[in-house]
Amino acid sequence: MKESLRSQVPPFYVMEVMKAAASREVSGGDVLHLEVGQPMTPAASRVLEAARRGLTTDRLGYTAATGLVALRERIGRFYGERYGLDVSPDRVVMTIGASAGFVLVCLALFDPGDRVAMTVPGYSAYRNVLTALGLDLVEVTVDAETRFVPSVERLERAGPLDGLVVASPSNPTGVTLTAAEMRAVAEFCSNSGAVLISDEIYHGIEYGERAASALHFSDSAVVVQSFSKYFSMTGWRLGWLVVPPEMFRPLERLAQNLFIAPPTISQLGALEAFDCTEELDANVAAYAERRGVLVAGLAEAGITRIAPPDGAFYVYADVSHLGMDSPTLCGRWLEEIGVAATPGIDFDPQHGDRWVRFSYSESTADIAEAVRRLKEWATGR
Repeated sequence: MKESLRSQVPPFYVMEVMKAAASREVSGGDVLHLEVGQPMTPAASRVLEAARRGLTTDRLGYTAATGLVALRERIGRFYGERYGLDVSPDRVVMTIGASAGFVLVCLALFDPGDRVAMTVPGYSAYRNVLTALGLDLVEVTVDAETRFVPSVERLERAGPLDGLVVASPSNPTGVTLTAAEMRAVAEFCSNSGAVLISDEIYHGIEYGERAASALHFSDSAVVVQSFSKYFSMTGWRLGWLVVPPEMFRPLERLAQNLFIAPPTISQLGALEAFDCTEELDANVAAYAERRGVLVAGLAEAGITRIAPPDGAFYVYADVSHLGMDSPTLCGRWLEEIGVAATPGIDFDPQHGDRWVRFSYSESTADIAEAVRRLKEWATGR
């Protein structure tokens, strides 16, 4: 059977690592999971209770393609509470996770051949989606020289752009754009005519200044958000978009045809999520502790060159001094010491063989044991 060209994108390597780790576990081996970026905590207690009520009292039929009006209204209020922004519910579109939201945005905004830029290293699924949709992917390198954020100088070198995807905090680096950096990116897009797509799914998981939304600096920016990370609802598959008013109807038409509606039970639970900040912020405090354990432990194992992890729950580390490429290194760690980590080729096809992404979303005890094994491996090999 013939495969379409769009299906021939690279795999999402973190899922490949997860598959290999699961195989090891089935065979009786232990695995410490530093590869997957999802909270180990369940959804907040009020979310769970709302979902239980929905199971017994709600029909759980389709909602509108853009989601429950009550939830869109609650998200509008959330932007006032958290950011001091006035966001109408008529600009909010509920989606089946941020992933489906990103697909909808790309379909609504761009035609095949349009030039859309994103950072490298950057989230591989976005890169692969842009490629599968026939867009001209423009890679903008970020590194220590730019603090791992897109500089205006490098964006200008990229040539004419139809769109720019920016993530803050970033996956895989954990770097958060300052307000000044986000303003500069927004002004670049405004001046150049590129649409700014701002991935803000790790907002709320910050360890310094609160992340600034692109909406502070641009009325035409598109925000991609999710309940997966800060709200600890990965498997509920629910996200949202904030879009300019003129984009709402095109997105609605696409959503009707592609997805019908987001999961109803997830939306009923999510109505309570914004009132659970005490519980959710306790999760963030735990991430901060684990970040310290991981960074200190990696340093003891000789891994010291990292991107500044001031958000999300990742450390992106240069491992080139260990004398092997990152896929080989991660394979050996999994096989020899039961530590699963994601090779950087998932995020940077050209230079990612020198880098590894470590997630610290699992328990503090697991993180501590993992770095103990990494130190022992590094000193004993």
